[in-house]
Amino acid sequence: MTYSELKRLYQIIEVKLRYGLDDFLPDDPRVKLPKLARKSLFWVKNQHADKPLGERLRLALQELGPVWIKLGQMMSTRRDLFPPHIADQLALLQDQVEPFDGRLAKQHMEESLGGPLEQWFDDFDEVPLASASIAQVHTAVLKENGREVVLKVIRPDILPVIQADIKLMYRMAGIVSNILPEARRLRPTEVVREYEKTLLDELNLMREAANSIQLRRNFDDSEMLYVPEMFTDYSSERLLVMERIYGIQVSDIDALKANGTDLKLLSENAVTVFFTQVFRDSFFHADMHPGNIFVSYERPENPQWIALDCGIVGTLNREDKRYLAENLLAFFHRDYRKVAELHVDSGWVPPDTNVDEFEVAIRTVCEPIFEKPICEISFGHVLLNLFNTARRFNMEVQPQLVLLQKTLLYVEGLGRQLYPQLDLWDTAKPFLEDWMSRQVGPQAIVEAVKSKAPFWAEKLPELPELLYDSLRQGKAMNQRMDKLYDNFMESRRNQGQARFHFGIGATLVVCSAILFSNHVETYPAVSAAMGVTFWLLGWRACRK
Repeated sequence: MTYSELKRLYQIIEVKLRYGLDDFLPDDPRVKLPKLARKSLFWVKNQHADKPLGERLRLALQELGPVWIKLGQMMSTRRDLFPPHIADQLALLQDQVEPFDGRLAKQHMEESLGGPLEQWFDDFDEVPLASASIAQVHTAVLKENGREVVLKVIRPDILPVIQADIKLMYRMAGIVSNILPEARRLRPTEVVREYEKTLLDELNLMREAANSIQLRRNFDDSEMLYVPEMFTDYSSERLLVMERIYGIQVSDIDALKANGTDLKLLSENAVTVFFTQVFRDSFFHADMHPGNIFVSYERPENPQWIALDCGIVGTLNREDKRYLAENLLAFFHRDYRKVAELHVDSGWVPPDTNVDEFEVAIRTVCEPIFEKPICEISFGHVLLNLFNTARRFNMEVQPQLVLLQKTLLYVEGLGRQLYPQLDLWDTAKPFLEDWMSRQVGPQAIVEAVKSKAPFWAEKLPELPELLYDSLRQGKAMNQRMDKLYDNFMESRRNQGQARFHFGIGATLVVCSAILFSNHVETYPAVSAAMGVTFWLLGWRACRK
């Protein structure tokens, strides 16, 4: 490891110890060595012993920077895995990270715009409306049309921190792969590379604007999901101007109930919106923590989701979607044999895997989760059990699906908070069955014909000419093939003649040598001359 990497690693350890996060270590004989190292090698004392453990964890992650804040945001959605005093504190990382100076934010905005902020906006508020790990937002009014907007600006000097942590993660992934050969199947380097890409994408706000425009177009006039309008004329890589929305943060259950929101329908719509993004559009919001998700005040009997911060989106190709849909449907139908066969066919497990044993292992993990409300199902525990199964059958992690897996965890966390009795399977199963019928059934043929019909209609008037050109090209091709065949046969004849002449020439030269060695006069010279002559004839035949 380089000096800078060791320095960052020490800084991470120092921050965690300064906030006393070693208190998370259980009283177990297996952790005696780390506790001993804590006391003997690291002299950093817990400087926040007066604060609750959850607050200490939040402050430590916040101080370590955006890579760690993102981890805390994901952890905050898993209230089934963490107690309330931990989850409540981590939830503050979603939009209440310590802000930076509003005057500095204004300065960076003016640098991006190329002039004073007052030239384009009124009523700019230097106090941030919200502050997150990558950026913070301020409110203003657009002079052009009087619409309320928010201005999102990237935190200053954030790139070096991200690059340092990512570099350290690469180093640790390489070390883990070398020390633990069985960890290679998890492809830690590829996973880190995928995480690096998503973080760096978030630093380009024009990418977020483009993603938001695409998602808004996909759900145009939808009653389930609303995406705010982007004002790209004022936006740049470090500044994003967008419509200001008013809604209830999804984590504020009391406010949702007070507004009369149908939480059951809201939860079902969340599942439908997610699967629509994944399977219909192949373009899904991949950062669905509660800080980015709101619910409209309007129509609480038919509530509408509001999606913000599309800096991280995921895409799936046709093969990935087909594979996922077939696997999920097989799970819903408890067809574990089909699940095992799909894993083998897709190459996720080695082709020599014993399908019967794999089927039994999957059944052991998945059978207990069915026919239960979501409050009794933990995808976290299911994934852990599947991980243990994967170890037995050498299953490889697919980096392109890491975002999808993370988003599934977010959706589960949201559903658990809103309506614990939601039956996730009954909600998702009809959607997937309908999608699969449109992909492989009669409707799929009709859709394919409909999609190709305009192209066929465009080419139909050209069909006679295309047919004539095809026949003419076929005739010309036959003529070229005949000519090539004739040339080939002639070449073979010439090569045969050349071999014959070379053979006679060689024989005459050998005879000349024999005659010369026996002191025969005249004949050796004649034989040698004739041999050279035949060689020249053979060379000439090769040149034809």
